[in-house]
Amino acid sequence: MIRRTLLPATALASLALAGCASGTATAPPPSSSSAPAAGHGAVDGAQEMSEPQSRILSVSAEGEVGLVDLLSGEESALGRVGAPAGVASDGRFAFVTTADGVDIVDGGAWTWDHGDHFHYYLAEPRVVGSLPGDGPAHVTTTPLSSAGTTGVFLAGSGEAVALDMTALDDGEISERFRVSTGATSGVVAPVGDGALVAVADGSGADTATLYDPSGAAGEAVACADPTGAITTRVGTAIGCADGALLVTGEGADAAIERVALPEGGALASDFAGRKNRPTVAALAGDGGVWLLDTRAAEWTHVDIDADLARVVAADDAAGHLVAVDAAGAVRVFDEAGQERGSTDPLVEDPAGATLTVDTERAYLTSPEAGLVYEIDYADGARIAREIATPTDPDAAVEVGR
Repeated sequence: MIRRTLLPATALASLALAGCASGTATAPPPSSSSAPAAGHGAVDGAQEMSEPQSRILSVSAEGEVGLVDLLSGEESALGRVGAPAGVASDGRFAFVTTADGVDIVDGGAWTWDHGDHFHYYLAEPRVVGSLPGDGPAHVTTTPLSSAGTTGVFLAGSGEAVALDMTALDDGEISERFRVSTGATSGVVAPVGDGALVAVADGSGADTATLYDPSGAAGEAVACADPTGAITTRVGTAIGCADGALLVTGEGADAAIERVALPEGGALASDFAGRKNRPTVAALAGDGGVWLLDTRAAEWTHVDIDADLARVVAADDAAGHLVAVDAAGAVRVFDEAGQERGSTDPLVEDPAGATLTVDTERAYLTSPEAGLVYEIDYADGARIAREIATPTDPDAAVEVGR
């Protein structure tokens, strides 16, 4: 059984600006030893706002970058990056993976999670620059866009890179470390200012190793066939063939716990979930969905009679699971596997589509239609808007969340 503590959205909004002075945290915020304690996510030139400044950042196949404001509808062109192979985001920065590494775009809007309330900021969006490397690249983002590290594994060279997010907050692309693993696939999962690096080298002796901010290796544990990683409110989770590794704490206090899947269980996809929520989802190897509750350190299997291409856990009070099936339709289920709504097929390549979920909406990119679909997943998968983006959305993410 999955246990949750969730503050109503109205309460969060009312606390957004005043909560620092008067509130008592009911849940600890995501932490990093480099988090600016006094700034609460603020940076020079940024304006604090009273509500989330949600935007869709889109990248065309040619690398043109655009932004559309979901509140005002205002569009802007930001410049050009390399041809995108994929994109990841921490809610502020977009990390566009290319043949030559990772191009980084500042979406100019972000949310700072302060545990019992949030701070919302608006700044000038821009293309920041590039992290060079021999791709393809696998990116794992930090829970706070202005602190900690973002992990990048470069499969072409076998290098693991920890990107300094405090420096990136100031517009500087700086590596905390870059180490050669000799592996052909892997993930670099943020752990405070360091990272847990899990690699598969083809020998069958796959490992996950903690690295400190200087790149010095520490504790190492087995992790067969690492399948991806995600940061949650509780810690960092890496998927392995037999379950997950859950890292809590950081620095000298970092602890690795193995959360084994039930016998015969297998993961078939990376984890995906609403930003900084404790419960995340992954497709199950034998059908259905696995939920990993990082707070309780336990798995729940959800039987779903559908051929799903991807799934994201909203981890809200109703336990919504938002999925795209093999036909390209959005399907919404609860944690008992009951279907709560669906759309007609919306995308031709569901495995390649980008699906993100926030507190109220899901966003699905359709490069074929040149649109991003805004889905009200709590209202029977109703299509709330069809959003035309300034560039073709061959890759797109939501920022400001």
